[in-house]
Amino acid sequence: MTTPVVKGAAYVLVHTPDMVMHYGTTCSVEHEVNPNSDFLKKVPEHLRTFEEAVKYAPNQVYIGNMLPNDLHGIEKPWYNNLIDDAKAEGKQGEIVSQDEFYIAMKLSDAFDLVMLEKDFIANTKGKLEIKPYYSEVELKKIGEGYEIADIEEKVSKGAEPLLVKDKLVGCVKAAHERDKNLSAHVMVENIVSKASGVIALKNLIFKNDISADSIEYVIECSEEACGDMNQRGGGNFAKAIAETAGATGATGSDTRGFCAAPAHALVNAAALVKSGVYKSVAIVAGGATAKLGMNGRDHVQKGMPILEDCLGTFAVLVTENDGVSPILRTDIVGRHTVGTGSSPQAVMESIITMPLDKNGLKITDIDKYSVEMQNPEITVPAGAGDVPLANYKMIAALGVKRGDIERTAMQDFIENHGMPGFAPTQGHIPSGIPFVGAAKEMLESGEIDKAMIVGKGSLFLGRMTNLFDGVSIVMERNTGKVEEAGTVSKEEIKGMVAETIKEFAAFLLDGK
Repeated sequence: MTTPVVKGAAYVLVHTPDMVMHYGTTCSVEHEVNPNSDFLKKVPEHLRTFEEAVKYAPNQVYIGNMLPNDLHGIEKPWYNNLIDDAKAEGKQGEIVSQDEFYIAMKLSDAFDLVMLEKDFIANTKGKLEIKPYYSEVELKKIGEGYEIADIEEKVSKGAEPLLVKDKLVGCVKAAHERDKNLSAHVMVENIVSKASGVIALKNLIFKNDISADSIEYVIECSEEACGDMNQRGGGNFAKAIAETAGATGATGSDTRGFCAAPAHALVNAAALVKSGVYKSVAIVAGGATAKLGMNGRDHVQKGMPILEDCLGTFAVLVTENDGVSPILRTDIVGRHTVGTGSSPQAVMESIITMPLDKNGLKITDIDKYSVEMQNPEITVPAGAGDVPLANYKMIAALGVKRGDIERTAMQDFIENHGMPGFAPTQGHIPSGIPFVGAAKEMLESGEIDKAMIVGKGSLFLGRMTNLFDGVSIVMERNTGKVEEAGTVSKEEIKGMVAETIKEFAAFLLDGK
């Protein structure tokens, strides 16, 4: 068996202001129950431009241009103190504009469900042509587009519109006349999730100089589900994303676990590589349109921008030990079991202190904890508080209870072992996984030695159980030592077989 490592990570944000209004559940439900509400009238005034989204410091942290603790040096509110020289291109990903993304949706459309207007394609296609990870063959699949009259007719018959500043530029058709699971609205959700996941996987491949063919398995871990009326969540996003991203040597499957799914996927990927079943496993998750503008009502009431205007997506590659990349400690894995209970203390003990105890580690031996990394500027105005800070307070309290730290040192622990929240509230996106890329950078530079990636989930949302969920795994600085291979070469096997045949032949001759 080999030691699994994090070979690379990529993070992508897709700025989709028009989708906030039409596909985010907060606004779309309001359209149904109170279409003339003051809230809906005010929403357009609170939507950010693409440039404003790029210059927003937490977004720059997400795509790798800043480390989380850099946020301490920026005056709050961050949305009023933008970074003037910020770039859409990130060290670990990028921020994609809405119009470019519509073209990417067309590239991910396997059943001709996305219709885009001719002039829109002509004016926007160039944004994809300059991206290094799109090939000429892929770009040819975009086509020339449709007349706007044809698109308007489809929308009048139930297709879902694609808008730019409230102007119709395309639509998504239903995939079946009567199957609600293949309705136009569901197809928007699924194509968006797939297309954003494709961009993340392409960024992972390109920015880490990875051969797409080298990826052997893909685990998709978003919160969407694709299927028809006979298997509503049958999947498979993983293979659909791998196909479009060019990972022709990969197979894969989907993992679902609400917010904790990415952490489960990271543990599963590490286990698959550790066991030798696959040498290279990518985990990927697309964005969720339903979460766009989720707390928008509170943001509008408080006179601030609607900060949930971006789809969040990521991709992480786990491979065999290369002697450089951070190690995934499969022997330090926390898990919330069925019998754990649902109290906050019980949850945190099961996923944080128990795995440390088994390995003789103190809470202070973990340099950085990545918990539910929601951006507090999104959650605090909505009354949900500073979620990462609440988690760090609980971890510090456990440290005091165990005698790892003094009560007077709790604030120092929080500052040194925690970090500000910076991730978009996309459900599955904030929970632990956004820090993997930054942790890789900090571990490889020697700034830290260990980081714990913590995923937590609310399983009760599906109305099947009242249980919470949680899982964690530790990333550790690589010592540079690569394990001796536990296998023999083909030449050695041939020699062994030949020697065995000789011995057996000699035995038969002697027997005669």
